[in-house]
Amino acid sequence: MTSPDPALKDTLHTERAYHDTCRTALAAMVEGADEQVVTSEDVSASGADAEVLGRRLRSQAKALRELPPGPLFFGRLDFADGDPGHGGQSYHVGRVRVTEDPAAPPLVVDWRAPVSRAFYQASAREPQGVAVRRRFGWAPGSRGDSADLTGLEDEHLGRGESRTSDIAAREIERPRVGPMRDIAATIQPEQDDLVRAALTDSVCVQGAPGTGKTAVGLHRAAYLLYTHPKRLQRSGLLILGPNPTFLTYIAEVLPSLGETGVRQSTLLDEIARHPVTGTDPLRTAAVKHDPRMAEVLRRALYARVSTDGAGDLVVPDGSYRWRVPAAELADLVAQVRAEEPPYAVGRERVRTRVVRRLRDRAERRSGVLPASWVRRVERCRPLTEQLDAVWPKVRPEEVLAGLLADGEALARAADGLLDPDERAALLWSRPPRSYKSARWSAADLVLLDELAGLVEHPEGYGHLVVDEAQDLSPMECRAIARRAAFGSLTVLGDLAQGTTPWAARDWSVPLRHLGRPDAAVVPLTTGFRVPAAVLEPANRLLARLDVAVPPAHSLRTDGELTLRPTEDLLGTTVTAVRDALAREGSVGVITADADTDRVRTALDRAGLDPAGPDTPGARLTVVPASVVKGLEYDHVVAVEPAAVAEAEERGAHRLYVVLTRAVSRLDVVHSRPLPF
Repeated sequence: MTSPDPALKDTLHTERAYHDTCRTALAAMVEGADEQVVTSEDVSASGADAEVLGRRLRSQAKALRELPPGPLFFGRLDFADGDPGHGGQSYHVGRVRVTEDPAAPPLVVDWRAPVSRAFYQASAREPQGVAVRRRFGWAPGSRGDSADLTGLEDEHLGRGESRTSDIAAREIERPRVGPMRDIAATIQPEQDDLVRAALTDSVCVQGAPGTGKTAVGLHRAAYLLYTHPKRLQRSGLLILGPNPTFLTYIAEVLPSLGETGVRQSTLLDEIARHPVTGTDPLRTAAVKHDPRMAEVLRRALYARVSTDGAGDLVVPDGSYRWRVPAAELADLVAQVRAEEPPYAVGRERVRTRVVRRLRDRAERRSGVLPASWVRRVERCRPLTEQLDAVWPKVRPEEVLAGLLADGEALARAADGLLDPDERAALLWSRPPRSYKSARWSAADLVLLDELAGLVEHPEGYGHLVVDEAQDLSPMECRAIARRAAFGSLTVLGDLAQGTTPWAARDWSVPLRHLGRPDAAVVPLTTGFRVPAAVLEPANRLLARLDVAVPPAHSLRTDGELTLRPTEDLLGTTVTAVRDALAREGSVGVITADADTDRVRTALDRAGLDPAGPDTPGARLTVVPASVVKGLEYDHVVAVEPAAVAEAEERGAHRLYVVLTRAVSRLDVVHSRPLPF
């Protein structure tokens, strides 16, 4: 806040000058990083060392060049003289570290640095050595011009002074147009605890609407990349979102925090071995997503391993013939089966053990044999033919197509697991000529990934952030678990917003299938973005949802809720949108999927030119209810809630999502009774 106090004006002038110094230093850092890349190309080192060095330097230079324009700091910490760690020191806190020289003290410390934690956690009761915490107020949308520093607030924590920050409140409530912003300047203590959780910890965040759970997950990713750069550069970090629209919405958060090149994807994109060209009836999809399918697929795959009809293995070696009797070969196969390795590993394990027995017999006759002898025997035709008979190579597509096209094969694999109606739902009504011409559905891709994981374990990630996890099926959770076998998870979601037929009603179920049954479930119930007035109808609807979730509450007492009963649904919607556009911020018109086109047409005819959900930064957007999850708009016009609630099995949950997308104002346009 700007003050007429001359002393505060002088302080603002000093801080603006300091920001100019920081900008000059950052420009030099960018230039220096590019020079280092050029210099490293001539460095004298081994090929591997030079490649690693070059990759690291190029990554650093790229991150600095792509840093979005904006203020370089948002806070400052002045430590008391008596603090044992930082006595008498002052630190400006920003999104990235800024320094004039790598060996010099930084001009700005990264918000993720250990010293910065006090900015989020210190209080009058526990000042943590901080004498004064300063917050800076910047003009909305500032691109980093020092003149945009318009105000500041000081909290004298060392004197026991405590206050609610107007600057932080204004930043949280600021109208939003375009992609999601980072919250580095406004992270709350309970959010900071989650952000800074250890890399080895898997955490599940049950977050009510507006509590910042998505932002927490993204900032935790940025924190882990900062804290464990080498480990995560080697093992990778993956952000999984529910759909491409959501990924577009969050795409700028990590780059704004100085982290580029992080993979952000949907689960379907991660597991897609083929394009989705088929569709399933709801009943069929539900069976395919059921966890019992994991055992059905395992049985179907390993049914191909059989020693029935296998004969003696005879391998020519010059004038000799080395033999492995059929009974001995069957015993080897049984031993490997009992070890339960991945299918492809098991096949090669059988090969290796057969060759070892042949080598032992050959060496008793002629002494130590060279490696070339072993390689020749490993690939000889008689051994490969026997392997193909007892442990054949197989593609996941062959196994799944065999199940979905053959009722007898499916009955054998599903015996005791699926009832006749469930098996009938799985079978193709018109099987393709071969798996190569099959039209795979989205649920089929999940099953193919399960089979691929049985054949050979996929490469994993060091950490995965999984958003909207309440909508994952058990089989989808298993696909994620395979990619996190040696890593950790940040699981984000809200049980009340579960909209798929298989959505979780309790976190213990998805966490078990994710392989993290003991992960801590941390609730976030305090809303910072969604006002209490907007939450009120959603909380009334919450009582109808079959989930044990407490009502959300908000710290914001502003916000507006307007109910617009009408007999002219489209005309009233146009009026509501015109009123919304007269105010500041983004406007989202959310409809039942079947009504989206006609609402968009009505707005087009009124000359309002609405955009679709995939257009970031649009002032006015028309969004079908099925893709609005995770998105936010300053003003939401919810059209005919009853149609949203009736459109699907969990329509009430979908409506709960719709009603909680507004961060300032909510208009409800309806010609029918309201479900809440």
